[in-house]
Amino acid sequence: MSQMAELFLLSRFARFSFAALLALGAFTAWQGIGIAAIAAITGATLVWATPAFRPDRSRQPWQAMSWALLLALVLTLCVSLWLSPWIMGHWLYALPLIAFGLLPMSWAALLTLLGTVSILAANQAAVGLPERHQFISSLLLTLCLSGILIFLREYKNRQLAPLRRTDELTQAASREYLSADLHKEIQRSEREGTDMAVILIGLDLHLSDQDPDEDIRAILPRIGRFLHSQLRDFDTYYRVADLQFLVILPGIATAEAASRGEQIRKGLGTLLTSYDLNLTVSAGIAGLNIGDDADSLQQSAANALRRAQQQGGNRVQSYSTWSHPQTSTAKGHLQ
Repeated sequence: MSQMAELFLLSRFARFSFAALLALGAFTAWQGIGIAAIAAITGATLVWATPAFRPDRSRQPWQAMSWALLLALVLTLCVSLWLSPWIMGHWLYALPLIAFGLLPMSWAALLTLLGTVSILAANQAAVGLPERHQFISSLLLTLCLSGILIFLREYKNRQLAPLRRTDELTQAASREYLSADLHKEIQRSEREGTDMAVILIGLDLHLSDQDPDEDIRAILPRIGRFLHSQLRDFDTYYRVADLQFLVILPGIATAEAASRGEQIRKGLGTLLTSYDLNLTVSAGIAGLNIGDDADSLQQSAANALRRAQQQGGNRVQSYSTWSHPQTSTAKGHLQ
């Protein structure tokens, strides 16, 4: 529940910030402070484009949009340094927190360093203004406080990482751990000479449906519990998308995995019908082959699932690496 509370508070804070920045942009535009109005509106749009405002904005093109808006905000602040260094002082204080909140640590540190150097250069150019010494001392104090807050955030994230391994809604393992866990299972299978397969399970929705409705979201905990009941103790399953789950099956070949996938498909279909949901389930099966890694195995399962859904859904499709004579140029053949 702590993770859900954190996401709830972050969403409310993002919406409040969005409204506040829009109001600030309107007020500064009415006051005739054009550069401050541009910065405020850019900041509001930046908040609107982040996952904190809506969770589905963690993918492209939202990430690219966030980076572009952040770059526009930084350029606006740099321009303000040479036009009127102190009219945008409150934005300059917040720059480190904005950077570390949106970018990876290395990029955020580089951006903060470049911003600090630009501020110091602009301050030295403002010779004769007594406020410049007070501005620099306040800025350095703000940087120290921001560094402390960022350190505490990273420390908290590392402390809570084990508790965030599972998705609270479905009790499936989080997607962040999938590649590492799958890599370990592949290494174990190759070392012990055993089979391994993965199943990618997805609800069949129309391609135009961007977000599942509330009825589908409400059934996700039941789907998670059903998957848990159908798997062995050493099998693992992961929620890889809103309506997709990936299951790792150590010691199982492709044919047996397809049989298990069919069993899961029928069980989930019965579950959805019992809740009056007119939905079907498809599954893509991929067995471990020589040369496969975590990414290629996931991609093979995704290709098989996509083929199953393109054929009308409500079916299980297996992916094999042998090529058909007529399709020798293809990487693999779906059967």
